[in-house]
Amino acid sequence: MSDFPIVLRKVEFVKSATHPKHYPLAVFKEVAFAGRSNVGKSSLINAMVRRKNLVKVSGTPGRTQLINFFQVNDELSIVDLPGYGFAKVPHDVKKKWGAMLDNYLKYRESLCSVIVLMDLRRGIQEDDIQLIEALPFFNIQPILVFTKADKYKRNARIQRRKELAQKHGFRPEDLLLTSSAKGFGLDELWQRIIDMTSIETT
Repeated sequence: MSDFPIVLRKVEFVKSATHPKHYPLAVFKEVAFAGRSNVGKSSLINAMVRRKNLVKVSGTPGRTQLINFFQVNDELSIVDLPGYGFAKVPHDVKKKWGAMLDNYLKYRESLCSVIVLMDLRRGIQEDDIQLIEALPFFNIQPILVFTKADKYKRNARIQRRKELAQKHGFRPEDLLLTSSAKGFGLDELWQRIIDMTSIETT
């Protein structure tokens, strides 16, 4: 695993919430992780903070139904948003998730960026596009990240990224390739977060 561009001195869970009035105080810069329910979001966050069980990893997609707040080095808030796009989740639950996400994006003033996670094998799906296109209306900068890139050999995943970039009008370098299992791409994602938030790295 590559050395991270940040020293992780302290990482802790803060609280879970469903409504803005229950959010923790917005005293730190904040980045949120969003993606489909089976994208590997919990595993990636755990790998990012080098903790095995900070975020609970469920074998059943769609189990995260709260907005979960974590704190890094007493200067950065990381947020795990409910997953979207899983067919087996009841319709009324999906509606609640949509409202939670909308309220969070609309009212969380400390939010600097949303890291949109997508499975490299499945590409950019309609739910992902809707979120990516919605973020600028909230004045939020997306960071586009593909998970499970270790499922491809190096040349194949580079080619896959190029194809997806051409198809959806992005530059290949704007699409980050990561693997929580193998640990690659995490240092680059951390650097994007640091550049976005201007947090201290030591």
